[in-house]
Amino acid sequence: MKKLLIGLAFSVATLISAQKNDLQYYIEKAPFKFGAMVLPNIPEKDYNFKDFGGIADGKTLNTKAFEKAITTISANGGGRLIVPAGTWLTGPIELKSKIDFHVEEGAIVQFSNDVKQFPIRESSPGKFEVTAPIWGNNLKDVSFTGKGIFDGAGEAWRPVKKFKTTDAQWKELLAKKGSTLSDDGKIWWPSEAAKNGEELAKVITKTPGATIEMYEQIHHFLRPMMFTLSKVTNLLIDGPTFRNSPKFVINPKQITNLVIRNTTVYNPKWAQNGDGIDISASKNVIIYNTKVNAGDDGICMKSSGTPKNGEANLQNVIIAECTVNEGHGGFVIGSNTDGGMKNIYVTNCTFDGTDIGIRVKSNSGRGGDVSQIFIENIEMKNIIKEAVMFDTFYADAPVGSTKENEAAQHTGEKVPYFHDFYVSNVNCFSSETAFSFSGLPEKLIENLFFKNVNITSKKGIIGKNANNIVFENVKINNSTDYKIDSNLKKAIVVK
Repeated sequence: MKKLLIGLAFSVATLISAQKNDLQYYIEKAPFKFGAMVLPNIPEKDYNFKDFGGIADGKTLNTKAFEKAITTISANGGGRLIVPAGTWLTGPIELKSKIDFHVEEGAIVQFSNDVKQFPIRESSPGKFEVTAPIWGNNLKDVSFTGKGIFDGAGEAWRPVKKFKTTDAQWKELLAKKGSTLSDDGKIWWPSEAAKNGEELAKVITKTPGATIEMYEQIHHFLRPMMFTLSKVTNLLIDGPTFRNSPKFVINPKQITNLVIRNTTVYNPKWAQNGDGIDISASKNVIIYNTKVNAGDDGICMKSSGTPKNGEANLQNVIIAECTVNEGHGGFVIGSNTDGGMKNIYVTNCTFDGTDIGIRVKSNSGRGGDVSQIFIENIEMKNIIKEAVMFDTFYADAPVGSTKENEAAQHTGEKVPYFHDFYVSNVNCFSSETAFSFSGLPEKLIENLFFKNVNITSKKGIIGKNANNIVFENVKINNSTDYKIDSNLKKAIVVK
């Protein structure tokens, strides 16, 4: 037994050492100065969730037990909360510092499908939101480990567009008790309250001095993100599966030192606003060896707020060895970019079955400076629309509404500026359009450099309002005889 324990200890130590080496490898490979990555420092003390009254029958609500466990561990200086195999039904879980939330293989943390278990809370003065299944603010040293599953019960919250489903899936939705359809029969809603909330939200969210009681009227419409830790120093996600979110799956905000690795993120393709991983306004981020299936954007970069001291609010990001299936985009920037972005490196990734491969988007009103983006060694398959898309004229619309008109796109404020992108060694085996560049006349998309790119596509290069797009050894359908939109003739420079 002693020899076995020594062997296990050696194996764990070897694994940790190898993973640290992986981080250093990517840091050294990045085409910009990244700095040192700091992982969470958590005391080596184990706590079994069963000891706090947890019951794994899939029926008993464990919200209070999780609260007790996390509060106790935090009061004792931190440690590892072990969630054993079984189905653990719960409401929202608030994380605290110095805790490793370890879900063992065979464990399912199943969030309740009762929306009342996730109360409306005041997230900041005058701003209200539904409490997320996994949340926490102003933390240090937090991790999620193990091979278990977090399930967000997203079907209890999400509207579903009919065209995204099969006949069998649509019939299954129609059979759900309490659900309803939009007036035109094209959108399924989980409840009448969720459906009516869309119109009410347009008024309530813009009402000065709106109260929490007013927001309760749109409770079921205000879907939470599944994972929304914010203002955290040293956050690690290593191993678990996060699936079936009401909205975005993993959405860390304002994180310093974030590692996501060996992780599976899943939302069904019909999941409205069902982004996989959305990183917002963070610094020192490494995502690798991770699989994403999304209903919207796969791996997405966002940055809101006013940059301080001229520094971008999102910077020093590495994404490597990741796979994105389905979803609206494989690697995505935007649409919120007003906080600025720089120093992002994407390498050795595969996008299969996404609407768009590389998707960069924003618009007036929420745009900012985005530059020093490096993308290389990308393989794309079964791309439905554009292989590469740059759009500063992007129009976002709620589930039941129409797109904004062109005039609404020009606010004159927070105008996006996409420039200095370096894309190399890309193979796309099928797409509708090879390249699309759609800028604003007041701020052109410019200084984009593509090298060693081969795209199979029905259409060539389309768009307007771009400057100095350089192609070096770029082939469309194995040819350099491109079909270029007349508005881009002067913008495309072929070497």
